[in-house]
This record gives sequence, structure tokens and C-alpha cells, in this order.
Amino acid sequence: MKRRDFLVLGGSLAVASQAWAIPSPVAVKLITKLGDIVLELRPDKAPITAANFLRYVDKRLYDHATFYRASRPEGAQDYDYGVIQGGLQNNPAYILQPIAHESTTRTGLKHTNGAISMGRRAPGTATSDFFICVGDQPYLDADPSQKGDNKGFACFGYVTEGLEVVKQIMALPLSAKAGVGVMKGEILKTPLAIKARRVS
Repeated sequence: MKRRDFLVLGGSLAVASQAWAIPSPVAVKLITKLGDIVLELRPDKAPITAANFLRYVDKRLYDHATFYRASRPEGAQDYDYGVIQGGLQNNPAYILQPIAHESTTRTGLKHTNGAISMGRRAPGTATSDFFICVGDQPYLDADPSQKGDNKGFACFGYVTEGLEVVKQIMALPLSAKAGVGVMKGEILKTPLAIKARRVS
């Protein structure tokens, strides 16, 4: 084999190996004054959604974000079920373009305890806002048997450390008047500032 042919073949093999490479999980730390929350993102399962979250992390846009919502059962005292929501709340100074929706039927990632998922209105409208589940919440998964918008939310990773911090955030005081629609009475009186950094 001529050297030129060997180099061409070698280049082709390199391209092929890159094409078949499977992305590794990525660790991200959410830093708050109540403590840190470590996430394992799954770009191998939800590449569009994980990459979108990492755009906000790498551009330091989440340094302008807060946890601003805690949805929990009325009267709950142990804070072992519900969601907390954070993000940039459509602030035009920091929002990036919306992303395509990755259904749980496609990714296989379910809304179990510690899941992190994107908030959205219609499918394909998710930008920066996300939520973290405490307790298993299968009703947030896609369900093709249902009528209407049955695509669920786009889970893209899980909490690996700091679920107790998530529960502390869920326990923060709420405003009885703030919020509209399903968010009425679920908005934190004092939003909690966030910083987000890659760990790996």
C-alpha cells in the first residue's frame, strides 16, 4: 500500500470513529447560597436538550438566573414531592433560540426522583428555564395514548448530589399573590440566585 493510500485510509477511519463516538455524561454544578446541586447531564440520550443547557452554562448566562418557583402539595411539611423551577424567565438580554423537543419516548429518560427537565409551553419552545423533580412524576413523561399535547417534557439528566438542597429550596416561603395560572401561589417570595459551572 502506498503511503498516500494509507493516509487516506487512516483519515477515513478517524472520521468513522468520531461518527460512532458516544457522548459521555457531563457533570454540572448549580451553586446557591443554600448549597450546591450536582447534575449528570445525558447528551448520549438527549443530545439537543443537554447541549442547550450547556450553552447557557458555558456562556455564563445562568449567572443571571434564579430558582423562582416551588410547586409542592398544599400543606406538605416533608418536601419529598414536587418540583423547583429555575432559569432566566424569558429575559431577552440572555435568552437563546428555542430548541426542538426531545420526547421521553425517544430518549428513554423518565421523570423519576432527581430528574432535571426543560420547561416549555408548546413543544419546541424551550429556552433556558428548567425544573428538578423530587419524587417520581411519570405524568410529566410523554404519553402517546393521551389526546392533545401528549409529548411531555424533555428530561435530560439527574441530580447526583444535593437533593437535600433541592428540598430546602422547595421549602422556601411562597408568595400567595404572585404567579398566574398553574403558577399562582407557587412563586418564591425571594428568588434564589444561581451560578452554573461544568464539573467535567
